[in-house]
Amino acid sequence: MNIFDIMGPVMVGPSSSHTAGAARIGLMARRLLGEGTPKSAEITLYGSFAATGQGHGTDRALIAGLLGMKPDDERLSVSFEWASAAGMTFSFMRSKLSAEHPNTARLDVESKSGRKLSMTASSLGGGRIIVTEMNGLHINFTGDLPTLIVQNVDQPGHVGDVTGMLAQAEVNIATMHLYRNHPGGNAVMIIETDKSVPRDVIDKLSLTDGITRVIFIDGERNG
Repeated sequence: MNIFDIMGPVMVGPSSSHTAGAARIGLMARRLLGEGTPKSAEITLYGSFAATGQGHGTDRALIAGLLGMKPDDERLSVSFEWASAAGMTFSFMRSKLSAEHPNTARLDVESKSGRKLSMTASSLGGGRIIVTEMNGLHINFTGDLPTLIVQNVDQPGHVGDVTGMLAQAEVNIATMHLYRNHPGGNAVMIIETDKSVPRDVIDKLSLTDGITRVIFIDGERNG
């Protein structure tokens, strides 16, 4: 058990699930988009996020995360003003549909270059989150450990390419999950590792035929 599981995260309140978790969801979307502050964000809130999130600052926390602010950033409560200054537009919808978890948000974001990302994630309490969907693919990862995300065409050999390069770099795999929308379609590997993946490995994977994008997220609780 990690100390954060007992004490909770260092954060701006009032709620570890509705505020700190929401900020981490926004920050995760920013990292997956990979191009800094988005140009625009359309956010759909579900369950408790939709019902009581505004009073707990969930909306402000999500925007703060998209701006790169962490849960303990004192600017969180005025994130809307910071977003306006950064030129980021945003909107919120509150859905009456149920989600797998009551504290769930879907973020549809677009970068200044036109790159788009859809991501659905839930806040599990204590500032912990889980990402359950990315660009239409159902996935599961928390970002607690160093995480390598490889998007690729669903073809033979890509798993071997990735695991082989990690082995050469002496990066041990903690967990690995494979997802695809249909045979021969879009696929993604979610690989949690025991340590950070070197930059040269990420660059080499990015140049491999059939691999469309590589994202590395250093773990929130690494070490």
